[in-house]
Parts: sequence; structure tokens; C-alpha cells
Amino acid sequence: MKRNLPLFFAFFCGILVIVSEFIPHRPFSMLIDTLQNWFMIISGFAIILGQISLFQSNLSKIKQKESGWIFYLAGLLSFCLMLIVGLLWGTQETGGIFGHGLKLQASLGAKPFDYLFDFAYMPLSATMFSLLAFFIASAAYRAFIIRSFESNLLMITAVIVILGRTSFGGMLTAWVPESYKFWQLPNLSDFIMEFPNSAAQRAIMISAALGIIGSSLRIILGIERSYLGSDK
Repeated sequence: MKRNLPLFFAFFCGILVIVSEFIPHRPFSMLIDTLQNWFMIISGFAIILGQISLFQSNLSKIKQKESGWIFYLAGLLSFCLMLIVGLLWGTQETGGIFGHGLKLQASLGAKPFDYLFDFAYMPLSATMFSLLAFFIASAAYRAFIIRSFESNLLMITAVIVILGRTSFGGMLTAWVPESYKFWQLPNLSDFIMEFPNSAAQRAIMISAALGIIGSSLRIILGIERSYLGSDK
């Protein structure tokens, strides 16, 4: 019974959502609104459980002094700090336990939560993505090594797009006559991004959509049961 009941609810709700897309009228529209509200409530509890699990996992690693435990400690302290200032003084237009903290806003220029977010989290996030640029460059170098026709095509296309997005690319092909302006690097780069690249992205999106449909059908029909805690 413990397994059959969740399977029944998954089947019923899945079929209901599919039918409501074709019949967007009462009572289906009302039922879908109710299901969406339930989803938001369950998601709220899921976020709380995820935070508790994150706290317990990091705390266990800190106690055992695992490799890099100092980073787990920094993560927990940051988590607690943001949680406390958010609860005490709120975020943006929402007040906290101590109200809006007008004195703190006057001294900091913003609420403590917003101040930490704008001047601590955002710079750290920008730094992380800046470091990712080096990894992307390394991966691109390995991908562009000429080994086959496909890698040749990838390298040539990438070079055209990169040069076409810079002023240097326009300077290189500025001598091309106006009647052959299609072969100027900026125009050629725009053509590649607008047509071949868009076609490839749409093919990927269609494949992803088909994969989502297949996964959804497996869940609705009870074939996929991993969400129950076991594959059996």
C-alpha cells in the first residue's frame, strides 16, 4: 500500500496535467491551480529538508576533519550569517523580526542581507565565473585539435565566429567588396550564429523535450520508481 498509493497519485496527477493542456476549462483549470499550490507548498518543505541535510552533511565533515574541512566551515558560517540577517532585518521590501533596520540601512546603504548579497556574494560569483574562463579555454583547445573532418569544421567555425565578434575581424575583411560583403567575417559570423547554430540548438531542444516526455511517461506509468527510494 505504501508503494501503490504514491504510484496512483503520480499516475492520476500526470494524466490530469496532460488532459488540462487540451481542455483548459473547469474543473481541470481549478484542479491544476490546486496542484500548483500543493507543488509550491511541498517545494517549500523540500527546501527546508535540503538545508537541514546540507547542514548535517557539512557538520559531519567538519567534525571528522576531512580534506578541505575549512571550506565546509566557511560555507556553514556564510549560510548561518545570511539566514540570521535575513530573518532579523528582512530582504528588499520585506521586513524581518526587527523590522526594516532603518539605522543599519542608513549606515550601510542597504539592508544587511542585500548588502552582503551585492558586495560579497556577487563579487565572489563573478570571480568564480572568471576562473571558469580558463577551464573553458583549456577545453576549447582540446576540442579544436585537428584530428578529423568534424574537428576541422569545428575549429574553422569557431575561429570565424570568434574573429567575427571582434573589431579585429572586421578590419581583416574590410577590403572585401560590398558586392561580396557576405564573406566579411562579421557577416559570416552572424550567418553561422543565426542559421546553423540556431538549427543545432533547436535539434538539441527537440531531443531534450522528447527525453522529458519519455521520462514523464515512465514516471506516470510506474516504470520509473526511483523517487520512492528504491528501484524495486
